[in-house]
Amino acid sequence: MQPRTLIIGVLALVFGLCAAAGVYVMSQTAASPRKPETTTVYITATDISRGQVITGDLLSKKEWPKDAVPTGAVTALDQVENRTVAIPMVAGDLVLETKLAPQGAGRGVAVSIPLGMRAVTIQTPNISTGVAGFVLPGNKVDILLTVTQSGADDPSGGGSTYTLLQNIEILAVDQRIEVPLDNKVDMKEMRSVTLLVTPGDAAKLGLGQNRGLLHLALRNPEDREMDDIDPVTLAGLRISAPQPIVVPQTPPQVVAIPKPEKPPAVQIRLLRGTTSSVIPWRTPETGTESLPTVAPTTITPQTPATTGGTVPTAELAGKE
Repeated sequence: MQPRTLIIGVLALVFGLCAAAGVYVMSQTAASPRKPETTTVYITATDISRGQVITGDLLSKKEWPKDAVPTGAVTALDQVENRTVAIPMVAGDLVLETKLAPQGAGRGVAVSIPLGMRAVTIQTPNISTGVAGFVLPGNKVDILLTVTQSGADDPSGGGSTYTLLQNIEILAVDQRIEVPLDNKVDMKEMRSVTLLVTPGDAAKLGLGQNRGLLHLALRNPEDREMDDIDPVTLAGLRISAPQPIVVPQTPPQVVAIPKPEKPPAVQIRLLRGTTSSVIPWRTPETGTESLPTVAPTTITPQTPATTGGTVPTAELAGKE
């Protein structure tokens, strides 16, 4: 073999090895994906209720793809610390500015009311709510209105129930805006609920509360369907309204009060010989009342039956 041929063969082998190495390197580079750029965001470490104040122990950091970070995501703790939650969040939620009250808005329920909404409180003692203490802040309910009527010409039969509002969020129960640890409200303490409604629905609640009795019907949080529900009447249930019992009034009996009898007069009959006369006697009962006088009478002496007898000459008379 000539030296020239040997050199060409060696060079070809070297170039082949280099080409193979280059292909291998390129294939490995293509197989490993490029690591995307990330940025640090804050997520909730636990469930946070509406109206709760944000503190550092309620949040945790997480690396988020930079090109996938939504607008309003919180990237620094000082952006949210000591701010009030306007929309409830569960553990793992991305903290967004839209879920928080504005900076410097303060605390309380007012700052947690979304723009364009209203908070309306209705009285719901345990006898007027259809849910036995299971209504919690953040739940969704339907509002039922029961109206009682009277009159023979009433087509409802004496009463009816309307579905006034549907899928309404409970903002607070009494003065509690956070969910209790046992997920239940004491019925003895439940006297009112605050609802999150539109201005128009607020007017409906005000009129309904003055017109009849409001009830709550608890909904599944995933059930957002609005149903077309007709009013339910007593006539439709074939139940007639109780008729008032009319008790006839009897005229009062007039009882005549008898006049008190005058006490008998006290008289003194004075006998003088054969003549008797009556002397009036004043008493507290008779006062100065004049007493009838008795004409003097003559007493005829009687002959004694035996010798030595005497004839009475005077007699003192008592009451007559």
